Amino acid sequence: MKSLPPAVQAHLDEGATTLAWCWRITRADGMTFGFTDHDRTLTFDGTEFEPESGLTASEVRSGSDLSVDAQDAQGVLSSDRITETDILDGRWDNAEVEVWRVNWASPAQRVLLRCGAIGQIRRGRLAFVAEVRSLAHVLGQTVGRTFQANCDAALGDVRCGMNLEASAFKGTGAVIDVLRDRAFTASGLGSFAAGWFAFGLVEWTSGANVERRVEVLSHDLVDGVAILTLLEAPVRPIVTTDTFVVRAGCDKRIATCSGKFANIANFRGFPHIPGQDAVLRYATKDGGHEGAVL
Repeated sequence: MKSLPPAVQAHLDEGATTLAWCWRITRADGMTFGFTDHDRTLTFDGTEFEPESGLTASEVRSGSDLSVDAQDAQGVLSSDRITETDILDGRWDNAEVEVWRVNWASPAQRVLLRCGAIGQIRRGRLAFVAEVRSLAHVLGQTVGRTFQANCDAALGDVRCGMNLEASAFKGTGAVIDVLRDRAFTASGLGSFAAGWFAFGLVEWTSGANVERRVEVLSHDLVDGVAILTLLEAPVRPIVTTDTFVVRAGCDKRIATCSGKFANIANFRGFPHIPGQDAVLRYATKDGGHEGAVL
């Protein structure tokens, strides 16, 4: 059971209360936002909580087991700080949330009711519903490795060990012409072989998508001009002269690790484990059951 600060308890004991909900949300990019369902700005702990932001709270659903407690924050896309583009762009995904119950007449009287993260966001034409998950949702995440043929390391991380800042694996370019919403021709990449950046990452350094990253689906080379096709179209349209940095990609196969990166010593897959064909194999007269390497 949560214990309340004496001042908050005394206010509740008065019978007539002046309480409001406040949400402090910290996104992955470090930006902090405050919202309240009160009709004027509330300020505490260095954060201004914006009124009339369109956020309202549902009931809090919680249990005594380890199931994930949840609360929905419903709102309209009216606040200048909550835009449909940012929601589609994933800027609010898994943002840290603090839910406060505050005496709006005296904000010093407040209690932190729960901490969590933004979960599923359901969007409509004019409104959204953001699920606020409790910290118990971390217990449901998969931890550990999976035995599989392909490498389970992220290219360039500590376990992989590759330096993607080396000139052989990093290119800079600019958009020459937009072919489709997620495909474009690019300058500055003519010296790289076709397919070199497939499964890699494009990081935009200018334009509407600056600092956003997206995976490369394919990398083609036509008459010395690179054509990049992205896995997903950016929320904000690509335009001519947008600049970017692109890094080499890996398809996680042992042949690619050896031939492209010469990094077989750090390969984190298990290419020699039996596959489904070994599980489904049945006895035959033509050999294959003497224990030799298949």
